Order: sequence, then C-alpha cells, then structure tokens
Amino acid sequence: MRAASGDFPDFGLTEDERREAVLGHYYEWPGMDGERGEIWGYTGHYAYFPGDVVDLHVSSTAKSFRLEILRDGGVETPVFSRDGIAARWEDTPDQCSVDGCGWETSFTFRVGEDWPSGAYRATLTAEGRDGRPIASHHLFIVKPRPGRRPGRVLQVAATGTWHAYNSWGGSNHYQGITGPNRDQFATTVSNQRPWCRGFVVLPKEAPRVPLDFATPMATVPRYPHMEWAFATGHSKKYASAGWASYDGHFFRWAERAGYQVDLIGQHELHYQPDILDGYDCAVFVGHDEYWTWDMRDTVDAWVARGGGAARFAGNFMWQTRLEDEGRKQVCYKYKARAEDQAYLPGGDVTRATNSWEAPEIGRPGASTFGLNAAKGVYAGWGGCAPRGVRGFPVYRPEHWAFKGTGIYYGDLLGAEGGVYGYEVDGLDHEIRGGLPWPTAGSGAPEGLSILAVGMASQVEESADLPASARFLADEDGRFIAETLYGRPSDENLDKVKRSNGMIVNFPKGDGEVFHAGSCEWVAGLLRKDAMVEKVTANVLDRYLKR
Repeated sequence: MRAASGDFPDFGLTEDERREAVLGHYYEWPGMDGERGEIWGYTGHYAYFPGDVVDLHVSSTAKSFRLEILRDGGVETPVFSRDGIAARWEDTPDQCSVDGCGWETSFTFRVGEDWPSGAYRATLTAEGRDGRPIASHHLFIVKPRPGRRPGRVLQVAATGTWHAYNSWGGSNHYQGITGPNRDQFATTVSNQRPWCRGFVVLPKEAPRVPLDFATPMATVPRYPHMEWAFATGHSKKYASAGWASYDGHFFRWAERAGYQVDLIGQHELHYQPDILDGYDCAVFVGHDEYWTWDMRDTVDAWVARGGGAARFAGNFMWQTRLEDEGRKQVCYKYKARAEDQAYLPGGDVTRATNSWEAPEIGRPGASTFGLNAAKGVYAGWGGCAPRGVRGFPVYRPEHWAFKGTGIYYGDLLGAEGGVYGYEVDGLDHEIRGGLPWPTAGSGAPEGLSILAVGMASQVEESADLPASARFLADEDGRFIAETLYGRPSDENLDKVKRSNGMIVNFPKGDGEVFHAGSCEWVAGLLRKDAMVEKVTANVLDRYLKR
C-alpha cells in the first residue's frame, strides 16, 4: 500500500529500519532463521549437459527433505521429484562467500537425456522444528549439446553478474564481512554456496529498482526495492541480478512468443569458445555487468564470422578473472590499481579486474557491443533522474528495428513498460541536424547508428537532497572520473556526471550487433508493452534470418 506521506509504498518499516534497509548490510547466513530451522542447497556447477550427473549439496536442520525440479520456461514443466532424501546440518566456514561452503554431497541425480536446454529450478522442502514447512530454491542450467541449431535463439544468462551480487554467506563484490574489520567487499567470490533469496523466485509484488511513479516535489528519494527486501527477508541485491528479476522474464517471453530458445551461462563462453558456432542469434539480457576477456573474445569472433548479437541489457562495466575452473570469480573493482596483482611488475595489466574503460586495459565495452558503461549508468532511481523518461527517446524511427511499430521521431519507446533504467550504457555524441552522431573520440565502432538516446546521471545531485539520504552520492562518478582522467577531482567529475543511455546498431565483420543499452528492457516484456515486444521480435527475426 502507499505511504500516507506520499507515493512511496509502505512496507511497515520505521524510519530507522528504512535507513538500515538502504545503507546497512544484511545478508543470508546459516542459522539466520533460528528456532524455525532452515534448509539450503547448491549444485557443484552452474550448468550441465543432458546425461551429466548433478551433485546437490544440502544443509538442513531437518533429517530429510523433498526435492522437486521443474524447467522454468514458457510453461513450467516438472521433470523430477524425490521424497525422503537424507539431510543433516553442515558446518559452514565463516568466509564461505569467498572460499565456498564445502558441504558434502547429499544427493546426486542425472540430467535426463530428454531435458530440453533451459533453466531448471530445484525446490527443497522439509519440516521445520515448529512443524511448519521450510523451503529454499536453487537454479541450474541445462545447456545444449554442440552442433548446428538453425532457427533457435541462444540466450546467454548473466552468470558473471549473478556471481558478483550473490550475498549468501555475507560477502559479494559490493559489501561484505571480509577484511580485518569484517567490513570489506570480497574481491574473490565462490559459487559453491546457495543463491541468495530472490535470485531464483520472486512474488509478483516484488518492486523493481526504477520507481514506477514520479517522486513528489521536494521529496527525499527512497528505494522501495531495498525496503521490501528488508521487510520480507530477501536479499538486498535481489533486484540487481538473478534469474527471477531479469534473465527469466526474457526466456519465458521468448518461448511464449513462439521462439525456440536454448540457454547457457557466460561461463560457457569462457570455457567453451565454440559454443556459439551452432547459432545465428545470441541474446544477452538484463543486468549483464561482469565479463572475462575470454568471454568477449568468444562473442567478438562469432559476430565477425556472421553471428547476430542482440544485447537487451545494461552496465557493461567490469572485467573479471575466473579461478578454480570457474568456481571462483575475481574482481578488485575500485581497489584494482592498488591491489590487483595484474598491476605488479610482470603482470598483464590488460587483464586487470578494473573497469573496461580503464586506459591500461585498452578494451572499452563499445568495441564489443557499441556502448560503454562509464558513459551511462544510472537512470530512474534514487537521486539520478528519478523523474526522467521511462522509455527511450527515438531519433531514427525509419530503422528496420522499428518496422511495424508506428513509432515517430521524438516518441518514447517502452515508456509504458518502463524499459529505461536502472543502469544504462551510452556514448559521447553530438546532435547534428536533429540527429545524434558518435563523436570522433567516443570509441564507437565504424558504421554505428544511434537510434535512441535518453538522459542518465553518475551523481545523485540536488539542492534538496541531504547527503545523509544519498545511497549512490558521487562515489561512482568520482571513480569513473579517476579511471578516465587520472584524478577524482571536481573538475573531472563534472566531465562525467552527465551521461546517457542508447539503442545502437552496427555491422561487425560478417555479422551485426543490436544493443538496447538498458537493464530494464525485460520489464517491457514482463508488462506486455506491445511496442517493446515488436522491436524485440524484429531483432530476433532478422538475426534468425527469417
């Protein structure tokens, strides 16, 4: 329900609790449910082929549990169930977020040879100490076997970003319980732990990050998604990453729209560089922020050979490194230049886990997908354009992607569905003759056409916004200023704080890239925005060579 003080929803929190919801560090940990008891589980890998054996690691206060597995696609399809699986409580290392939980294998099962590629949701249920049921959810991917698969879309789940945001155990690449004072984010995170609450399933009422209403005049911004998470026991990061908030919405929409869709994770791009070869169209959606050098190599080479890459996603920001066969992800982020060993003598600085736009890395995101995170980032939440456009302002309505939409110059594409935000990617550009063009120093690939441009910000900046109420403030803006210009000074901050989000299209070798640079494109599909659905179909159909 709406709060009496304005349009913000009221989740029953006090003012102090609302502050803690936004600025505090709360997370999932073994024993958090106290006397009720609990059950948690994870699989040894993110993805499996049909026929592979899956190892399930479970810790529970109950002596046994039930396992149910379904394919989470256009139709939910149950594929496996088993009652009475033995369970026990496992000791968990304090730094399990970094080192992994190390739980013993509780149960194994074989992926069916007839299980289609897709996302498979495992539900673990048991009886709590008070007689009421306890449950948790895990998700793994069944990937397609290699081979030519004409007419099928290959969706690449943002497993690098899932890995980065997972808060289970106390640490991720944002906040943490690492370091001598147990207050540092983790530069290394493990996937040998459960997914945090909200990554696999969410109720329909869970708020998305961008506000779906205009903040009243002279009102201090609030962050309903974090307030809801705090009030309901979900991860603070549920709305920033995961299958439930992003990737799943596209997968289900595409199957319901009649497309045949296979699924892999970004980790497959890293370890199986030929994985794209059987497809004409690959899709990247939602919040797709963390990539390795090798993942990009795979995509770049495939597009140059004739592939069609469609990225309906935002915030192409960080380079990562993988260790332990992908079980661990390394990203020093803001600490990179001070702590990442890639900067030491003899290190390969091009592999530093810094922003892709750091000059020493020499590989801005625009060289793969046409846009850069450091020229975009925040829109529609907090104090960053909170009353801004909810759709993309269109400049080139004659483009093939808009065929059949009836859209005009100056229209907002996707405003009804709220597709613009909460993090976007952009480019330096100039307006000539009423149309946007990349500037000479933007790094835009040759032949890039800018179809739509919206405003964004790197800084929460308003005379009416007290510093104590700012979640984002100017920290990220100053980091970008230092990354690009050497110093986080006020002068350099002024160069980066006004930014943008774009839709672009460009040829690349024998292939082509279409990039709608916004995390929230999937919201338009979720909310059945007809124009967003039509543009999405136009892109898929072109790249499937229909």
